Amino acid sequence: MSEWVFFMHPPRDDFMATMSDHERSAFDAHAAWLRRLLADGVLVVAGPCLGRVNTGIAIFEAASEQEARRIVADEPVTSGGYMRGDLRPYRLGILRGRDAAPS
Repeated sequence: MSEWVFFMHPPRDDFMATMSDHERSAFDAHAAWLRRLLADGVLVVAGPCLGRVNTGIAIFEAASEQEARRIVADEPVTSGGYMRGDLRPYRLGILRGRDAAPS
């Protein structure tokens, strides 16, 4: 397994504060998609960047790039055209609790 990061780029600043009803509906489906990935043991972490630009970030595990692309193809916000998605391989470098500084 390897990690992948999926960025969701908003179409405008303050997107989360200015969403239309259609965009909110897509985000309800997005939250359900994330909960399924979490329940399936695929999702590691997800959430939006706060501030004027609300880029979303999800880090998940997949066995291959093909599988990672299949996973994000099911994401309703980007597949519905509400945001632009960007998938990249990810390598965890340092993790609190795992990589403690020497005492």
